[in-house]
Amino acid sequence: MAPLTKAKRLVVKIGSALLVDRASGTLRQDWLNGLAQDVQWLKSHDVQVVLVSSGSIALGRGVLGLPAHDLALEQSQAAAAVGQIRLARAYEAAMAPHGITTAQVLVTLEDSRDRRRYLNSRATLEQLIALGALPIVNENDTVATDEIRFGDNDRLAAQIAATIGADQLVLLSDVDGFYSANPGDDPTATRYDVIDTITPQIEAQAGDAGSGLSKGGMKTKLMAARTATAAGCAMAICQGGDMRPLQALDTGANATWFTATLDPQAARTRWIAAMKPLGAVTLDAGAAQALSKGNSLLPAGVHAVSGAFGRGDPVAIIGPDGHQLGLGLSRYTAAEAQRIKGHHSAEIEALLGYPGRAALIHRDDMAL
Repeated sequence: MAPLTKAKRLVVKIGSALLVDRASGTLRQDWLNGLAQDVQWLKSHDVQVVLVSSGSIALGRGVLGLPAHDLALEQSQAAAAVGQIRLARAYEAAMAPHGITTAQVLVTLEDSRDRRRYLNSRATLEQLIALGALPIVNENDTVATDEIRFGDNDRLAAQIAATIGADQLVLLSDVDGFYSANPGDDPTATRYDVIDTITPQIEAQAGDAGSGLSKGGMKTKLMAARTATAAGCAMAICQGGDMRPLQALDTGANATWFTATLDPQAARTRWIAAMKPLGAVTLDAGAAQALSKGNSLLPAGVHAVSGAFGRGDPVAIIGPDGHQLGLGLSRYTAAEAQRIKGHHSAEIEALLGYPGRAALIHRDDMAL
C-alpha cells in the first residue's frame, strides 16, 4: 500500500482501549501525546487528517465510579456526557503544542443516512479541513439509543471516510490485523497482509469478541471495510499500542490492508450516476461550458427548474440543447432553486432571506 504520507486525506479511528487505561479508567496521556506527534508529522506532509475517537464513555464511567461492563443505557449516556468534556479537553491540550487547532464534531449514524444531514455534516467537515483544523469526530452517545452498540465507531469511521472522500482509513485497534481465526484461541491462526475481496470465507473467519473497553469486533471491522472500499478508500487494521502508532504503520508494522479498486471521486461519481433524478435544471450555454471545464454550477447559469426535489436530492442537468449532461445533488430545494435561478451568488441572501451556498450543485456532487 502507499505510505500514509502519500495520502491526500486520512481518517484514523481510535479505540477506547488505546486511550483509556483499563484498570484505572484514566486517560493514557503519553500515548495521546505520541498520537499528536504523528498527526503533526502527517500534516507536515500535507496530509489532511480526521480523527474518529471513542473514549467518552470509558473516561466518564471512571469519573462516575461506574463499572467497565454492562452499563445500562442511561448510565452509558451519563458517562458519555461527563467523559466527552474530558476527551475534548485532552485532545486540545495534546495538539496545541504542535500548533494544531482541534474541533469537536458529534454525530450519529443517522447523520450519514439522512441526505440533508449528510450534506450538512460533509459541509462542516470540509470547511474545518479547509481552515486547517483537526476534526475529532465521535458519536453523540449522550443522546444515542440503539446507536450505542457493538462496534459503532468502526462503522462510523468508514462512513466519515466515505463522506469526505478520504483515500485511506486506519483503524487503530488492540489487534494487529485480520486473522484466519482468533489468535488467542487458535495458535495456527494467520494474519492477512492484504485483502482484495471480502469473500464468504473471510466473513466466516471473523469473530465477535472485543476487548474490555472497546466495543468493536472483527465483524464490525469487515462492515467498515466494505463501506470504505466501496467509496474508494483503502482501509487498514493495525495495532495501535505503540507510542507513535501511525509512524509505526508507515514504516512496516503488522497490519491488514483492504484495497479499493476506485479512487474516492470515481466511486462517488458512480454512486451519483446510479441515482434516479427527482427534478431537472436547464443551463445556458455559458454554464454548460463551465461544467465541461470542471466548475461548479452556479445559480446564474440556470434558466429553468422543474420537479419537486429537496436539498441533497439528485437532479438531471440539462444542456441548452435539451440533452442531459449528467446528474448532480442539489444544494437547494426546488422552490429555492426557482427563486435564485439566473441570479448571481451574491444575491442569494436577499432573494431567500438567509445566506446560502454559492453553488447550486458543487462539482464534487456531479456525475457528468
